[in-house]
Amino acid sequence: MDRQQGAGLVPDVTLDRTSPVPLYYQVATRLQQQIEEGDIPVGSRLENEVELADRLGVSRPTMRRAISYLVERGMLIRKRGVGTQVVHPKVRRPVELSSLYDDLLKSGQSPRTEIRELDVRPAPDQIAEALGIPFGADVVWIERLRYAGDEPLALMHNAVPAGLLTLRREDLERNGLYDLLRAAGHVPRMANQIVGARVATSAEARTLEESRGAPLLTMTRTAWDAAGKAVEYGNHLYRASRYSFELNLTS
Repeated sequence: MDRQQGAGLVPDVTLDRTSPVPLYYQVATRLQQQIEEGDIPVGSRLENEVELADRLGVSRPTMRRAISYLVERGMLIRKRGVGTQVVHPKVRRPVELSSLYDDLLKSGQSPRTEIRELDVRPAPDQIAEALGIPFGADVVWIERLRYAGDEPLALMHNAVPAGLLTLRREDLERNGLYDLLRAAGHVPRMANQIVGARVATSAEARTLEESRGAPLLTMTRTAWDAAGKAVEYGNHLYRASRYSFELNLTS
């Protein structure tokens, strides 16, 4: 049968039944890896849960829980009359001091940037305060639309203190902002970052190819170099349907 129709679509997975890691999680992470690496193509329909459970040698509740885990993470969707289908995997970004451009490259995606604004303007009071510069001092204001492949992923606004470095449109199209800061000797070392959520306005929804009122993740960040000088302020919007932040917690 054609792979797109689903039979035998999921490659066999190796499970460690002596591991303390639950079987459902082992199955889910193996499937997630196969989706991210393209072994299971986007748009494909999986075998039903009963067939998958029997073939992979796990119970039906285990298989159902693994599928539900991937549905919750936005990698699979269930459609009535169609079954379980693979969708574009979300970009999962660790909460650390890196740029979205770097993270997309590391995850094997193809970042592309559309520069919507690049000019010098007086900093609004809130941004001036965050950067530790006088109210009304000039900043380089950047508005970019970042794509992963052909899909818009994030609408990003950044302010960099004027005179810190020269920013050209062509450089911002080919590089992440943090790469350009590092190349100019202004290495971001510390940051304050706030992650939140809200719904998209009509204009934001059009730009990000979402429906009006769709959920968006928000991120506001100020970064400083090793000397404690602010080098960047960012206010970004991400499509919640295609993007998530990832936290690793220890005690």
